[in-house]
Amino acid sequence: MKHWLIALLWLLAGHAAAEGRILIHAGTLIDGLGQAPVAERTIMVVGDEIVAVEEGFTAADGDDRVIDLSDATVMPGLIDLHVHLAGQRSPRTQLERFTMEPSERSLRATTYAAATLDAGFTTVRDLGTVDGVALAMRRAIEEGWIKGPRMFVAGKSIATTGGHADPTNGMRADLVSVPGPREGVANGPVEARQAVRARYQEGADLIKITATGGVLSEARSGENAQFTVEEIEAIVATAGDYGFHVAAHAHGPEGMRRAVLGGVTTIEHGTMMTDEIMALMRERGTYYVPTILAGRFVAEQAEIPGFFSDTVREKALAIGPQIQETFARAYAAGVPIAFGTDSGVSAHGDNWREFEFMVEAGMPPLEALTAATSVAARVLGQAGRLGEITPGALADVVAVPGDPLADISLMGQVHFVMQGGVIHRHDP
Repeated sequence: MKHWLIALLWLLAGHAAAEGRILIHAGTLIDGLGQAPVAERTIMVVGDEIVAVEEGFTAADGDDRVIDLSDATVMPGLIDLHVHLAGQRSPRTQLERFTMEPSERSLRATTYAAATLDAGFTTVRDLGTVDGVALAMRRAIEEGWIKGPRMFVAGKSIATTGGHADPTNGMRADLVSVPGPREGVANGPVEARQAVRARYQEGADLIKITATGGVLSEARSGENAQFTVEEIEAIVATAGDYGFHVAAHAHGPEGMRRAVLGGVTTIEHGTMMTDEIMALMRERGTYYVPTILAGRFVAEQAEIPGFFSDTVREKALAIGPQIQETFARAYAAGVPIAFGTDSGVSAHGDNWREFEFMVEAGMPPLEALTAATSVAARVLGQAGRLGEITPGALADVVAVPGDPLADISLMGQVHFVMQGGVIHRHDP
């Protein structure tokens, strides 16, 4: 019988060829699905997938490669549902809008992407970019040109005129033309649909809207409602035509209420969330992505003279400190919660600090980790492929020393990162 036929029959019989396997010996395994940790498991990786999870430490056979993490806690690659990889907030941010070329932004952003992956975040949802930088980075990472997390990209955030994501806020009127749907500014249901279609044309994976004012834009209000329910419904319906979900930046309660009624998938920040909105989110299955880290960061930086403009500083001091307390109430009320940091406001690579703030506010460590693994994967429509250590999932695997369920700060000591079967970090 031909050798190729023997090999084919072997595979059809359910036997994986030994050549090329990676065997990860995990001292403790957290599967990402919320189950209690288990000791001494072998994660078998072939190509970019997990093909088996076996009890004990499976011995190597043939050309197998063994990764010894027997003294570590191993878990799925982490998912951050709210980042902005194109930039990082500093006192120069406003000036850089006028002085930096898109090519320069892209080159600088490669360092942010690498820092994010090194921190164990193998997948991110990028919620708003400038000059198409995040879209270019997504391709560069997919092609292997640069090191970074798997990216789901919103492209340009959609706002109303003067809204939080209107790119002309704070500029002299004679220096800018009036932005429209192509530039991410929409007024009325017709333009709202046009803005979604423009994001599809530019290559986005999802839609991000600014349902209320925000902290870091040069506009007075950080909380006023900025879309009608009809406009949001038009955005959500059109997004659905392209298989997109919709994320809604929202601080104030009225804009948040309209966003939930309009059918968005996630509420970002949710600072002034009321009991009524929490009940509505539970009823509708709307996820809350809290970004406590961003709130803490802007409140701290607002104390530094000159870090923010006077307009931004006032909002940062008023809104930033509230998010952690809102998170605590939302968790106690049973609102569905998924992990997100708004990194790019704070430093890329510090994403793990969100775990500390979640636990500090009352969420058990295992639930916090699950929010950044299988729960976040569900938001992305990637259940079964991302955020879990199970056969058939992509081989995204990270490890930390010790027990992060006893000391959540250990999430800041990631020393092994595998993404899609490729090892990007393995510290001695």
